[in-house]
Amino acid sequence: MTPNTLRWITAVLLFISAAAAIALPFISATALTIAIGAVAIAAGIAQLLRLGQAADTRSRIFRVLAGALYLVGGLWILVHPVESEISLTLFAGLLLVGEGVMELAGAAASSAPARGLVIADGLITALLGGLLVAEWPSDSLWAVGTLFGVSLFFSAVNLLSAPAPQA
Repeated sequence: MTPNTLRWITAVLLFISAAAAIALPFISATALTIAIGAVAIAAGIAQLLRLGQAADTRSRIFRVLAGALYLVGGLWILVHPVESEISLTLFAGLLLVGEGVMELAGAAASSAPARGLVIADGLITALLGGLLVAEWPSDSLWAVGTLFGVSLFFSAVNLLSAPAPQA
């Protein structure tokens, strides 16, 4: 598969994901929350499986504590996904602000032909994150899915407008 084909496939998947997230924001936010809970549980299990690699008792204790924290946090998220979305909304808003700032910094350091679109992507992402933080927690149950959908859409546009990688 060529890099250009992979790029188009990725862009199409981003557009489809963006449309689904915008059309079904509560479902996409809940699915994102559940996925984070599942990843946390997997991380907790991984920490516990690495106990035998710990050099001393103190390392083992910290690994058990870290594993337990991941497991308890992941289980909490899975048992209470809607309540967890409220916390996730604040985290997502801060994450989008950070991503937008990094996009802007990258555009400022670059002279690429698609620099204007990278700036637009960074501004929109930072603005969406700022709106999410400003309206938190009142819009927590629908905003995170909608805003991630919009961010995915602009990421797909950015991907297609950037120069093609050289093979």
